Amino acid sequence: MRPWNLRLTDRLIQPSDFAHRRRRLLDGMRPGSIALVPGGIEQRRNRDINFPFRQDSDFYYLTGFCEPDALLVLIPGRDQGEAIVFCRERDAASERRDGPVLGPEACQLALGVDDGFPVSDLDDILPGLLEGRTQVYMNLGEHLLWDHRLMMYLEHLAKQRSADEPEVGEIVTLGHLLHEQRLIKSAKEQELMAQAAQISVAAQCRALDVISPGLTEADIEAELHYSYRRQGARSEAYPSIVAAGENACILHYVQNASVLLDGDLVLIDAGCELQYYASDVTRTYPVSGRFSSAQRDIYDIVLAANRAAIDACRPGNHFNQPHEAATLVLVEGLIELGLLQGDSEQLIAQGDHEKYCPHKTSHWLGLDVHDVGDYRLGNLWRDLMPGMVLTVEPGIYIPRDDSTAEIAEAYRGLGIRIEDAVLIQKQGCQVLTEGLIKDPDDIEAWMATRADRTDMTRVVA
Repeated sequence: MRPWNLRLTDRLIQPSDFAHRRRRLLDGMRPGSIALVPGGIEQRRNRDINFPFRQDSDFYYLTGFCEPDALLVLIPGRDQGEAIVFCRERDAASERRDGPVLGPEACQLALGVDDGFPVSDLDDILPGLLEGRTQVYMNLGEHLLWDHRLMMYLEHLAKQRSADEPEVGEIVTLGHLLHEQRLIKSAKEQELMAQAAQISVAAQCRALDVISPGLTEADIEAELHYSYRRQGARSEAYPSIVAAGENACILHYVQNASVLLDGDLVLIDAGCELQYYASDVTRTYPVSGRFSSAQRDIYDIVLAANRAAIDACRPGNHFNQPHEAATLVLVEGLIELGLLQGDSEQLIAQGDHEKYCPHKTSHWLGLDVHDVGDYRLGNLWRDLMPGMVLTVEPGIYIPRDDSTAEIAEAYRGLGIRIEDAVLIQKQGCQVLTEGLIKDPDDIEAWMATRADRTDMTRVVA
């Protein structure tokens, strides 16, 4: 059976939870409106082979339905039913080849929606649902095939409309309304994200137990994936970054093909996806088991920045305060090492630190690894609130190129990032990835004793 047919009863979040989400969204929609939320479609990999299917996050958030080629329609106040799903019909031949599907009738019952129709009947049914609606909520530009169909339906309705009938006055993005709802995680979502974080932590512990000179980045990646699967997470939340040596200076390095060399560092940025919820955690380890003096210099700065940012993750602080706290620590540390010269505040204001610290410290985390939700409200950074989950990932990257020719050779080619997933709570925050060691002394001690102890990560995984 294909993974998208995971039974709803196997999941922590149940049909009643998805129904509650739909109710909240319906209550926020304007009278006389309609919302169209397309599901994902299968993507061709090569010839007649598709990529593994992963449902669209917005559609999944509102339905829990994991099959391709589906559409959710929400119509507030409709007497005959406010929530309708269009989906694939059952077909014995295709199900024998690809596995069972729910079909419209079972879909209606399983999801708790008011109606279920075959997606093949969409052209006959949807125009009638659009008729008389003054506003359509839909995220144009994200699903081009559905964009085209909507425009075709609206053009047809405009030609048929009588003078006294209302017409669709505007198409409004659903994103803000729905994504604000997704931004605050429920208790069950928080529990799932904590589980995903724990699986990812165990996977990195397993990887840490095998890191040694002569292995490849791909070997480490394979350990991560094996551990995810053994713990019940079927996939990674994003392509794993296993970056040894200078590769760590490439922020989104995913080739994972180089050999781990004695004396190098290896940066591992990897997280699993559990029941559609992402984890995200990064650590940087010495391949030989011990940090060099220069590696330790940079590592200590990044770790101090990570801790300062986590301290700033609390209700009432605005979203950018963790970044501001981390950046100040990074810049002052680089000044102390002589890698930057000048006043810290002035360097930050001018952006001079971005030569070594090129990215922001945080992003939202949830159904997407770079999750939805506005970072600003108007011109102001929004306040952090309980239920928000964000990353804290300061880093320093010193490439070995012409821009760093004047720097001591021991620092060139170093890329160090330390990232945690953080849940904002009523009082402060919870670090979901706290179980993964990051103190350099603890890392060295772990690596020094790993050959003499039972492989704990294999027991966990």
